[in-house]
Amino acid sequence: MSDSAYIPSAASAVPAAVPTVVPAKTVASRHSALVRVTHWITALCFLALLVSGGEIVISHPRFYWGKVGNDLTPTLFKLHIPASRNLVPTGYKYVLPDQNGWSRYLHFQAAWVVVLTGLLYLIFGWLTGHFRKSLLPRRADLSWRALSTAIVDHLRFERPSEAEAWSYNLLQRLAYLFVIFVLFPLVIWTGLAMSPAFVSAFPATVNVLGGQQSARTLHFSSRCLLCSSCWSTWGWFGSPDSRAACER
Repeated sequence: MSDSAYIPSAASAVPAAVPTVVPAKTVASRHSALVRVTHWITALCFLALLVSGGEIVISHPRFYWGKVGNDLTPTLFKLHIPASRNLVPTGYKYVLPDQNGWSRYLHFQAAWVVVLTGLLYLIFGWLTGHFRKSLLPRRADLSWRALSTAIVDHLRFERPSEAEAWSYNLLQRLAYLFVIFVLFPLVIWTGLAMSPAFVSAFPATVNVLGGQQSARTLHFSSRCLLCSSCWSTWGWFGSPDSRAACER
């Protein structure tokens, strides 16, 4: 038997292709950890406040103005819903289950958590320049032309560019500033003005508003404005691109 030399085939001579590993693209976080934590604590507490506040309103869905308000006094306005108490005249022939006990307890507890969380957020935002960098509009954007252009673009559902979607737009900035520095302080102020213990120590907080019934009416109205502002900021003012960027 003759000797034969081994000649490698073309398939065995070519080394196997090594797959190329493409590194994943990392996206920088837009918000710090503290901003994220305070945001979600506030969101959970706000949900608790809405649920418990709704139960408190159901116990007496009538609103007044001044110092005194009860079933025998004229109302400023009323909600046409059944109440959870027999003595409240609503026009309905039945009452809802009375959940006023646990709802008031949850409302007060969640409110204080929101106050402390808000103070922490304000201190952090002031020291780090978060409000100036992320929320304050640029001077050029404060003109009537820029504001009208932003409103028209949103009414037309114009998609922002990639650079514009990475930051809050003009309407979002104005809405956030209004919520943080106007609506939230008003909700806290009117809520404290309904507390007998707080009013006994600081009577001017309720006297400026015209009475505890006025404070209750303003508290409910500001709560409705706060809900509509949060919805409009997320659902109307924010495009899908800008919302995705703000979640990072």
